[in-house]
Amino acid sequence: MLLTLTLKDHEAHLVELAAGYLDRTRPEEGARIRRRFMALASYGETISRFPPAGGSAPPEGASQEQLLFASRSGLSPLSRLLPIPVRIIAVRNYYAAKCQAFALIADLVGDTEPFKLPVRRTIIAIMCAFLTEEVYFTCLEDRDFPQEIKSRLAGELASMWDGNEEPQTLSHAAALEALWAARDAAPPSFGTMDGSSELLRVSFELDKDWQAFISSRVGHNETRWALEEFLFGLSYEEISAIRESLINLGINAVNRDEVRLFLGRRPKYVISNDDNPLGIYDFFIDRRDAAALRRETAAPGPRQTLEEMYLRFRLAGNREQRAENKGERTGNSPGRLS
Repeated sequence: MLLTLTLKDHEAHLVELAAGYLDRTRPEEGARIRRRFMALASYGETISRFPPAGGSAPPEGASQEQLLFASRSGLSPLSRLLPIPVRIIAVRNYYAAKCQAFALIADLVGDTEPFKLPVRRTIIAIMCAFLTEEVYFTCLEDRDFPQEIKSRLAGELASMWDGNEEPQTLSHAAALEALWAARDAAPPSFGTMDGSSELLRVSFELDKDWQAFISSRVGHNETRWALEEFLFGLSYEEISAIRESLINLGINAVNRDEVRLFLGRRPKYVISNDDNPLGIYDFFIDRRDAAALRRETAAPGPRQTLEEMYLRFRLAGNREQRAENKGERTGNSPGRLS
């Protein structure tokens, strides 16, 4: 069944509260918010009239996940858009428009309480749905990922594009949202650059799935490197360079303002606790692309993002944990990231 794309109840309530606040302070901006979300609602209703993504018949001999992979590959450049089911393109654009609409609220209400945190968390939640979709696609691309799970993921993707919220997909998006919310509440202090304090602060906020993941994987170099990139907002190469400088200069710790001085330039990944949360997606894409380049060039460093590792762990139902426990671990003990 196709559903009309609409705001969740708590999202609609937040929009009304923000618009009401602006009505009292800057009426023209309150009206601007209402116009933007009316346009979004109209767009969602229009999308519901297009044929379902899950109903797109794959070519003879092709599986649904192959169709979805082809669709993903064709989302860019523009010349490849024509064969893709319209609903897939439209739904992705809807969520992009939804992010921008809430970002507009963030711009207009600024640090005003009680809006700042709820608006930010709402944008993070939407961003994490995008991230979940990206991780699903990396699993579909992976030849070694279990075929039965690929088939399930393809079905969940199609269902999501048709406006149906699969409990499993929502669960994975919520896990990423919790991970990002924990990071958001505990910005990096850098210090000795060993990451232990950041890991502890983040881990205290998360559930048993994260605990199982981190206890089974943090002893592996690649997982620790990806975790450090996520926690510090720096690339593997930058973290390595700063650590080398600290050793060479005999310095025990570094603060946030000194990081750029040690690098001699702006960090590759631009994300901080004060940034517009729309930057979360860019931060993920930057790390994903850097990981892909390392895979292609056999360069040291993480070959996947932390979000990919974590969701793949959840998607496989801890299958990776059992396999890893049989293998040989490398690196330092799980309690230390350096």
